Amino acid sequence: MSKERRYQDHEIKQILDLAIGQEDGLAQSLPAVDGLTLVDLQEVGRGVGLPPDRITQAVAAFEGRGEPVPRGTTLGLPTSLGRVVALPRSPSDREWELLIAELRTTFGGKGEATSHGGLREWSHGALHAFIEPTETGYRLRLADSSGAVGGIVLGGFFLAFALMIFVVLLGKDDPGFRFAVPAFFSLIGGSLVTGSALSLPKWAREQERRMEHISKHAVSLLGLPGPRDA
Repeated sequence: MSKERRYQDHEIKQILDLAIGQEDGLAQSLPAVDGLTLVDLQEVGRGVGLPPDRITQAVAAFEGRGEPVPRGTTLGLPTSLGRVVALPRSPSDREWELLIAELRTTFGGKGEATSHGGLREWSHGALHAFIEPTETGYRLRLADSSGAVGGIVLGGFFLAFALMIFVVLLGKDDPGFRFAVPAFFSLIGGSLVTGSALSLPKWAREQERRMEHISKHAVSLLGLPGPRDA
């Protein structure tokens, strides 16, 4: 039998809150429980008048949320991000192919897929999607970093170079039009730094939206509960 996902106490409360909705006080009146499977949760739901399909929908909604990884920042700007979502089971070869197809559609790139035993990976540049085993089942881990950091670094180099030329020219008796050289490099450097810095917040919001979509799609694709092996 495949090892089913077991939900811990803090997860169970969130799932029951989703299933109960606005019925205040009902979740708080439930007994403390720990380490329940979907079937166990459905039994708990029956005890308080919640149909099994409502529990299943709540679990799907809870799983689909995933957990965003704290953003990595440079100079206060987001430069890396990710999301982790627990999966009810490992995807079959067919399901993995379908997930790759959705990744390609969502992120707009063919990418490369690899498998090593129970580990699966799809990568497209700095973007990576991993299927990994955990102590309680499997998880989908998404991670990405922005190439705009390179633009900031390169822009900083141009600005530093322009400053160096400007200092050298200050020592000249008659620099003439040569001040146009550091001005030119300053313009390039400033444009690179400004453009890259302004693009990062938008990039982070868009990638997080796409990652949330992929997380929900993966949970929906694999379904709940997981299959049982003979």
